[in-house]
Amino acid sequence: MHSNFMSKIHESAVSVIPVMIIVLILNFTIAPLESGQTPQFVVGGMLLILGLAIFLVGADIGMVPFGQKVGSSLTYLRKLGPMLLAAFAIGFAITIAEPDVQVLAAQVTGVISSLSKVKLLVAIAVGVGLFVMVGVIRIVLQLSLKMLLLLFYLLLFTVCAFVEPTFVGIAFDAGGATTGPVTVPFIMAMGLGVAATAKKKEGDDNGFGLVGLASIGPIAAVAVMGLASGGRMDEIIAEDGAEAGPRSLAAHFLSILPHTAVEIALALLPIVLIFFFFQLVLLKLPQQQVRRMLLGFLYTFIGLTLFMTGVGGGFSPVGQSLGLALGALGGKVLIPVGLILGAVVVCAEPAVWVLTEQVESLSGGHIRRPIMLAALSLSIALAVVLGMTRVVTSLSIWYFILPGYALALLLTRLAPPLFTAIAFDSGGVASGPMSTTFVLSLTLGASIASGGNPATDAFGMVAMIAMAPLVTIQILGLIFKYKENIARKKAEEKTGSC
Repeated sequence: MHSNFMSKIHESAVSVIPVMIIVLILNFTIAPLESGQTPQFVVGGMLLILGLAIFLVGADIGMVPFGQKVGSSLTYLRKLGPMLLAAFAIGFAITIAEPDVQVLAAQVTGVISSLSKVKLLVAIAVGVGLFVMVGVIRIVLQLSLKMLLLLFYLLLFTVCAFVEPTFVGIAFDAGGATTGPVTVPFIMAMGLGVAATAKKKEGDDNGFGLVGLASIGPIAAVAVMGLASGGRMDEIIAEDGAEAGPRSLAAHFLSILPHTAVEIALALLPIVLIFFFFQLVLLKLPQQQVRRMLLGFLYTFIGLTLFMTGVGGGFSPVGQSLGLALGALGGKVLIPVGLILGAVVVCAEPAVWVLTEQVESLSGGHIRRPIMLAALSLSIALAVVLGMTRVVTSLSIWYFILPGYALALLLTRLAPPLFTAIAFDSGGVASGPMSTTFVLSLTLGASIASGGNPATDAFGMVAMIAMAPLVTIQILGLIFKYKENIARKKAEEKTGSC
């Protein structure tokens, strides 16, 4: 356990420290923070590192094994109805517990007062639950992932065409935030568990694609929410960042901790209840394994509480303050800083390192990790630049997401099926804790300083970061396919000459 925890501390530190270094450099050069915010930011960063590490340990011994057990046990329900009901309940509960979704909901309702955080969370969770059901149906019935992606995204863009622009950015950000550190390992484990007990056919993608389908749900749900509201936004709040009060650092964070702990406990409660239900009805695990999983849930609670306290007390307010300072300097400074942050953020996400190792293994070494990291770093740096360009120019999000998703969907017709499944599963790996807690806060601050509308100009940043891997990984799949064809032709020529 000790070695695993130290490993997670290292992963978390690699994720957070590069961003902290950039912020501190900016603070001491061109964008000084308000008095008292620098120590809050440093302490907040330490809480993020510690909280994320404890959470990841909890996920390893609680969430992921539970997801695998549930996935493999769903097929024993035999009847599709109960199986889908269970899949919906799990998708709903796991989304409510997702820290990235909690952060996004807080960001949105902090800018738009007419939106309820609870209603937004419920809408996103319902969307995920419904599309987890779709993903389970796909695995069980062996339906084509490419055709489902094409169908649902065409329907999605049709609906979004009638939605008020503010809801469009929030909707696509919700899709990116949903695929975070809780949802991805749990839902992916569940999908692989279902696939392990389902019938397989030639060219099967081994259960990948469930997360990719699940991320469509929140986009659709928030879009429908926008249609139902008639696009009315009663009030846009344009805050000037967090005020640095006279309280001590300890008092500052302790004032946030109790409320955060209650919110996280309520978010995790449905998952624990579902666990006990499955344990009594289907799993019937040994007591030792049950105790281990419950310990994992406890670690998850502690980790998420520390993580969200660090976000609320340090990272989010400092991100917005930094955005205000950089936005006041204009696009000539804001866009280059966005380029650097985009390149660093993707390489700092722990999930990206897992993904690159996975792709290198699946490609037989043809797509090496350094090439993968360079490609992702470049694509997400460009995505953040495009997001900052929106802030400066107030261009509609449609000019960015429409061609981006059109290219991603076109590539599904050309790329190997496994790479398509992995690409859409990992669309959110780059839009992890750093994107939702810091980059989006910075974008909101920059939009306010630029005199724009943060509700329409800032939201959508997470969506563009999440969109980049959809294109990048499928292009790498095409490279793999090309190299594989070349190698096969050389082998055939060598055989023929013999």
